[in-house]
Parts: sequence; structure tokens; C-alpha cells
Amino acid sequence: MLVAKNVSKRFKQGVEPVDAVRGASLQVDEGERVCIYGPSGAGKSTFLQILGGLARPTDGTVTFREKKVYGWGDRNRSRMRNRSFGFVFQFYHLLSELTALENVMLPAMMKGARKRRDIALRAGTLLSAMGMKKRLKHRPSQLSGGEAQRVAVARALINEPAILFCDEPTGNLDSEMSEEIYSLILGISEKNNMSVIVVSHWELRKGVFHSEYVMKDGVVSAAPKKSTTSIGERISAIR
Repeated sequence: MLVAKNVSKRFKQGVEPVDAVRGASLQVDEGERVCIYGPSGAGKSTFLQILGGLARPTDGTVTFREKKVYGWGDRNRSRMRNRSFGFVFQFYHLLSELTALENVMLPAMMKGARKRRDIALRAGTLLSAMGMKKRLKHRPSQLSGGEAQRVAVARALINEPAILFCDEPTGNLDSEMSEEIYSLILGISEKNNMSVIVVSHWELRKGVFHSEYVMKDGVVSAAPKKSTTSIGERISAIR
């Protein structure tokens, strides 16, 4: 479904150029969950942004359902992201002037395919399923870190994306809340056959992801093989 071939990204920084990503290749199938882990500065976030249509690579190609992501103009690529991709970031990026419900509604309002009342109903249903029923009218400043990230996850899911991109989604949370967030994301992936790509500083729980990669100095390579488990065991492992 999503294929990156020989992707590189070079930044001009001072006198010497910086190669953040070096000839990285990756294939993600329908419903596949992928984790890319590595140290800070390895190029993980840059690679994720390239995969998600947010940062044009210096070299290489990214295709989504056999169409070149960077073959589209900015407007069409933005439309594609809104309709097919969801993003969850470490720092939530919620709009402070909007309520939790309004933050979740925003991508669907931009898509414009449904009436506001229907969008509000779906947003409320998503938040309620995440234990946020009593927080719908709260603004980001009134939410805990875990609650804010649940809102961010709901916002990413409102348009039923084919792929969810997660950049250190639990980096600001404690271990217990981190497991709750991953349980939530991966449970929805299993239910909706949604692909998930997570980048993390640390190797995550064994058996949770179908494919795992290590990234170091801009280079992506397959992680060491681990014992395999069933899909049900993978999901229950983090619950």
C-alpha cells in the first residue's frame, strides 16, 4: 500500500550538508503495523514525515496505492493526507482555543463530506470510546497529558485513515499511560485493518508489531528477528 524506495533527505546546515535519511526503503501493507526505533538524531521523524507526505525527499520515491505521493501538487497532496493519513505527534498539537470535541472535529470539517451534526456525533463517539465522555467541552489546558493524547488520537482517526503515522506518541507520558495509548491505537488497527507506522527512541513490546526496523545515522535496516505470536496475542500483550 505504501512503498518508499531509496529515499534520502539532505539539509543545508551551515557549511556542511546534513544527510538525515540515507537511501531508506520500506513497504507497508494493508493493516500492517510497523515500528522504527533508534537513537535521537537517527532521522526517524524526518523519514516518517517523508512517508506521510509532509517533507519532500531529496532523492527517491514514495508511492501510496501505486500513486507517487510527491508527484502531486501541494493542494492535492494535502487532500490526500486529510482523507487517507492520520498523524499523532509527541506534543499533541491541539488548538488551545478549541474544546476537545472541536479539535477532533476539525479534520472532518476540512474534508467537508459530512454535515457538522454528523461530524460532532462521530467525534463524540470516538472520544467516549476512549474514556473522554466527560471531557468533550474541556479545552487542552484543562486536560492531563494522557487525556490530551487521547484527543490527538481521536482527531487522527476521525476521517478513518488508511494509515496512522505516530511520532513518539507516548514520549511525554508515563509507562502506564503509554501502554493505554498503544493498546488503544493497536486495538483500532486490528478492528479497522488500519496500517500503523510508529517511530520511537526505544524498542517497544515484543510481538506487538508485524515488522520492526532499526534506524541509525539515517539508514534503515530490519530489526533482529523475534519469536512470532498470533495477532490476538500481540494485542493482548499490551493490555
